[in-house]
Order: sequence, then C-alpha cells, then structure tokens
Amino acid sequence: MMLVLSLAFAALVFLGVRVPGTALALAIGERLICAVGLGDRCAGTSGDLALAYGSELGELVSRHAPTLLYEEGMRAVPVDYRDCREDACAEGPEAGEVRKSLAGNPVTVFTHVIDCREPTAVEEGFDCSGGRAGNTYLQYWLYYPGSQTSRQLFGERGHHPDDWESFTVRLGAPGDTSARASSHHGYNGYGGDPVNDTGLLGGKPGWVDSTGRYSIFGGSHAGRVGALPPDSGRLPSFIPRGPRRWTPGGALRLIPIESLADTWGDYEFEVTPPWLKTVYRDPEHTGT
Repeated sequence: MMLVLSLAFAALVFLGVRVPGTALALAIGERLICAVGLGDRCAGTSGDLALAYGSELGELVSRHAPTLLYEEGMRAVPVDYRDCREDACAEGPEAGEVRKSLAGNPVTVFTHVIDCREPTAVEEGFDCSGGRAGNTYLQYWLYYPGSQTSRQLFGERGHHPDDWESFTVRLGAPGDTSARASSHHGYNGYGGDPVNDTGLLGGKPGWVDSTGRYSIFGGSHAGRVGALPPDSGRLPSFIPRGPRRWTPGGALRLIPIESLADTWGDYEFEVTPPWLKTVYRDPEHTGT
C-alpha cells in the first residue's frame, strides 16, 4: 500500500499537479517515476542514473558517456569490481564492437557527478569554488583488475592488482563542453605528455574540447581524449584514428558510484579507489 501511495504521489508531481510539499518531495517523486521507468521524462537515462541524480543530470550522464577506443592489441575491458577481480574475467574480444568480456562481464563504467551550478547547495566537502562555480562535472571511472605498465621491462614486478582510471566531462556555458582523461599521475587532452604523466611538476588541467571519445592505451590503461573521425576537420591530422576495437558510449553499463557508498568499506584495492581520491571532491584537481 505504501508503495502504491508513493507512486501515486510521484505521478501527481510528475504530471504537474500541485501538492503540498517541498523541493525534496518533488525530487523524490521524480526519482520514483524514473526508477520504475514511467513517462518520457526519463527517456535516455537508466533508472539507476535517474534515481541517483534526478532525470536531468541522469540524462546528461547517459548522453555524455564516451565511446571507448581501445589500443590495437589491447584485450582488457573495464568491469564491475564486485563481479570480477582477475585479469582473465576482464579479457574481451580482440576486434570489433565490444560489449562484454569473454567471461560475460558487461563493459562497466562507474559515474560520479559534481554539480557546481549552485555552489551554496553543494554537499559539504566538495569544492565548487572559483572557476568551478557554474560548471557540472561528469566523472566516468573505469576499473580494471590489473595494470601492466612496466611488465615488459620488469616482468611480474611491473604488474599490480587493481587499476582505476577516469574520463571527465566538464559542462560550462551552453556549447562549452570539455573533457580530460587520466594518465598515470596527470591528465591528457588529445595527445600524451610523458612529463605531465610523472606528476613531478604538479600536473596540468588537461582540458580540451570534448569529442565524446576516450582513447585507452593497453597495459597501463592510461588515456587521452580521442579524436573525431577524419571528416570532422576539428583536430590535427597527426592524431591517430580508426580504432579496430571499441565500445559505444550507449552500450556502457553505467553505475552511479554514489549509490554504492554503503559498501565501499567492504572492498580493498592495491590502488586508491575513486571515493578516496582528491579529484573525487575537487573536480579541477590536477592529480589522479
């Protein structure tokens, strides 16, 4: 009965009928509607995204999810750490469109939103100061069971369990959409920067115009903002194009990482997980 009443209330809110309550009631009603998949307002978002962020932000997270472009020869795909913690279960097909690993694990990306459009309303501990104010940051976090940055040089000593990488989209004024990709200890735009990757010089922001494409290098899983097709005319001709293996943004399994907060303490990682990183709370931080 309580569920029926809640859904009825949510339906009234969704249809625009004025009912006693506050903005919180409106948000709850909207999330209930989206969670059960009712109405066109939730089109383009999954129930999980709408429940976590509301229909507007949920749709933005879905719309800006990048197409993953894998380096030739790379076999790993990002997976859900709750289901796969070994390299073997995260290995996918060597060519073509990839939606699952060979073990059947969906290509998974964890999402996180920092909405700085109203800085005074931001949860305590998140930084929306200075130039961050007015922006919306969409973080896409990828988990791989292992990293092989230096295995070719150092054998097993060059391998470590667990690897978290990120691709972030920054939405500013209308038409101002930029992105950056994590790369070792820094961030990349369209091209790599070995000096910035070391993090020794403090790092640089790395923001460039977003292309909706995320190029991922094998082994380390470091990345950069991927190039557009050759006929776009927006990027230099020397940027590599034509990936032989990819996952469309619309095919990604998107999981709001905030929705898993109650279980964060149940897992241990060899590297720092997203929710403990500075950039999780300060979206302009130059360290990874």
